[in-house]
Amino acid sequence: MGHSSRKSFDRRDFLRATAGTTVALAAASVAGATAASAAPAPRTAAGGLTIPKDRIGIQLYSIRDKVASLGFAVVFAELSRIGYREVEFAGYTQDTAILGRQITLPEIRKLLDDNGLRAVGSHVGIGNLRANLQAELDAAQILGMPHVGTANAPSNLNTVAGYRAAADEFNVWGAAATARGLKLYQHNHAGEFAFATDQPSVRLYDVFLKNTDPRHVYLELDIYWAYVGQYRFPGFDPAAYVRNQPYRYPLFHMKDGDANPSNANGFDIVEFGAGDLPYERFIRDIGPRAAHIGIWEQDTAPNTQPNPPGSLGAAARSFAAIDQLLR
Repeated sequence: MGHSSRKSFDRRDFLRATAGTTVALAAASVAGATAASAAPAPRTAAGGLTIPKDRIGIQLYSIRDKVASLGFAVVFAELSRIGYREVEFAGYTQDTAILGRQITLPEIRKLLDDNGLRAVGSHVGIGNLRANLQAELDAAQILGMPHVGTANAPSNLNTVAGYRAAADEFNVWGAAATARGLKLYQHNHAGEFAFATDQPSVRLYDVFLKNTDPRHVYLELDIYWAYVGQYRFPGFDPAAYVRNQPYRYPLFHMKDGDANPSNANGFDIVEFGAGDLPYERFIRDIGPRAAHIGIWEQDTAPNTQPNPPGSLGAAARSFAAIDQLLR
């Protein structure tokens, strides 16, 4: 996570500037206000909802610019006011100029508690799991999070042997997490859905699923990247993975995409509700057998204009759209 500081815009100015802005933006998104300030009308899912709307989460990478410039205290207060209840971390640091020193994990935990938020998970580097597993599990327990995972691909070797070896490693880490009352997870991008270079009929993601122990290794399906994977490497249905092994997917990344054939991925990342990924159908098709926490993420949110509110404005509008989808 970046640590650039914006001295010209202090936290009190931010609170004054956005005291009513993000609430208004969220309301505008729900009501379908002007195109200049509101996303297109959200799509409404029908029946079989397994994503609780009272536990909508956010991946803090989406608002990394605000964490860096404003700090966790201001950001958590704003997220709580918007309506988010779950937080997924992408690092535990903020600009040291905010406190005059580095913030501690117990201090972050208190800020979560004070704002009615829960740490639901964290993305850590696969190298950290390899070298500092117990410290990462310690951090998860201090923050009160039930899951800890990585957004790295299981292996840089896109072969069946490479993914089998990675599965063995994840099984060891997962068993250690289970012993601490935690769940280890892996978050996908599109590359995991590619075919093995040594066996072109075998999908890498299938190798990982088959060879990881379902008692100890879980998955966070990034829905956007799964549909990008379907676009680039056809022949699978993202919802089918969840439907076939529902309890292995405690977390979803609910990221939206707008179809764009000129993009090699097939979609541009956009605010939730502004794209055309088939979320209504996905939610219907995954089936009702297990609950999955929905976490909003938008890699491009810090580029949202105007700024302020920037990425927090995107967070507010996207929350409103997800909330409407889950009604």
